[in-house]
Amino acid sequence: MNASACHGFQRSHLDDDADFAGESVELWRREAQQLRRAMESRPTIDIARGNLMTACPCGPDDAWEILVAVSQNSNTKLREVAEAVIATTTRQEPLPRKFQEQLAAARRN
Repeated sequence: MNASACHGFQRSHLDDDADFAGESVELWRREAQQLRRAMESRPTIDIARGNLMTACPCGPDDAWEILVAVSQNSNTKLREVAEAVIATTTRQEPLPRKFQEQLAAARRN
């Protein structure tokens, strides 16, 4: 193998390493954003769990499972479901119909 061929081989590995590092940084950045959003949403979700524990009545794990089931079955973010549950108690707003149906189904399970 001549010197120029070796140089090209080494150069391509350096480019691959740079691409990998850039992808890794982007993955870490996205994960940090997701964790930040989760931390911001957590108090809202916990309050909604407490509301469900009082209204249903159920334990904390069951309240969590109910929120998750409503979220998944209505194709709605968990935070949005939690906000709607809280609004029913703090502002006396009715729970949206799609959430009512999913909540009733989740409580039966």
